[in-house]
Amino acid sequence: MKSVLIVDDEVDMAMALRESLKRCGFNPVVFHNPLAVLHECNLHDFSLVITDMKMPKMNGIEFLKEIRRKNIFVPVIVITGYGTVENAVDAMKLGATDYIIKPFSFPMLSQVIERILPSGEDDGIAESPVMKHVLSVAREVAKSDITVLLTGESGTGKEVVARLIHRNSVRAEGPFIAINCAAISESLLESELFGHEKGAFTGAVERRQGKFELANKGTLLLDEVSEMAYPLQAKLLRALQEREIDRIGGRTPLPVDVRIIATTNKDLPAEVRKGSFREDLYYRLNVFPIKLPPLRERREDIVPLARFFLSKLAAKMNRVLTLSSDFTDSLLKRNWEGNVRELENFIYRSAVIARGEVLLPSPDALSGGSLPDPSGGKAGGATGSLKDMEREMIIETLRRNAGNRTRAAELLGVSVRTIRNKIKEYGISEEELRERNR
Repeated sequence: MKSVLIVDDEVDMAMALRESLKRCGFNPVVFHNPLAVLHECNLHDFSLVITDMKMPKMNGIEFLKEIRRKNIFVPVIVITGYGTVENAVDAMKLGATDYIIKPFSFPMLSQVIERILPSGEDDGIAESPVMKHVLSVAREVAKSDITVLLTGESGTGKEVVARLIHRNSVRAEGPFIAINCAAISESLLESELFGHEKGAFTGAVERRQGKFELANKGTLLLDEVSEMAYPLQAKLLRALQEREIDRIGGRTPLPVDVRIIATTNKDLPAEVRKGSFREDLYYRLNVFPIKLPPLRERREDIVPLARFFLSKLAAKMNRVLTLSSDFTDSLLKRNWEGNVRELENFIYRSAVIARGEVLLPSPDALSGGSLPDPSGGKAGGATGSLKDMEREMIIETLRRNAGNRTRAAELLGVSVRTIRNKIKEYGISEEELRERNR
């Protein structure tokens, strides 16, 4: 459930907003004093802020300034009974996501919130009949405690659907724990899943709970379960059958109460025939299979997904960004072999290097090729290669964040160490960044 912060000194208005948001399925938190919010709240805990404009001690614009000064980019809606063009411009310049003038209807407010926080953020975005059916089935199966196997190509959103199932289940108040079976070595994966006792092996300096224990009373997602080593599959099978686990080095089994959701991008029956996946484990996991369609089979979802990704990114970057009709046309002409994940990355790259507020297509994008070098091949000796594009994106992101490497790394989805290494690799100088800032 998303939490929404309401800041309004008018008690009646704040309470009315709270009740309306509760009916819409949000968790509203009310403050009447913006200074108290800044002192007492972690604004990162909220999906949205709704603030009044005219308040004592600190008005809505000043409150918004403080939020942005703290590098918090949660979406903000400013509401006021004293609307002026100047106030609206000031609010939008500071990164307000929307500006609403009183009196307004709550259905209208709901529409604004739905645009900012579409239900797709939690439940998947589905305009296509095939995806609507998938989500409908997922919500139905969530009501039981049955094991679910999610299949489909990489990047189709299997974890999004897994989280939807958890949120709509009786275990929604319990933990949702995910483990990527492909990203951890065989020796470490056993400890990650089942935990270990102190001294169980070299380096085990203390007892550690595994994912099964951490997910107790909740849901455990076994992501890319087909990549699990064959010997470990037997121990997983026993845990699923007996509803108990053995820590490495432990003396007695530990009962666990978890709901299992597994995902794979492989053909598990084929893996069983090849002898790389246990048949008995396959049948234990394949109780209720759900196959997610690739993006090329749900093309009605491409533009809504793109708008959703852009709205999230614009809030993080403190920018106003929109898609041109030519850009959306270009999206529909691409094949999206990497599915939703590729689309999100493409929107991200396009937004990072966009020179204005409207994302425009390029000849390369229209033909389904890679993102072009925004400098026209002139920046740093660029020739339009992928490395030149990467160099330009890093420079542009650093420039937009006043050289803050931590913030740039967060926006680009990499570590600060990677940013430092790339700066060194591409010979990006402080002088060049300052030059671009002029």
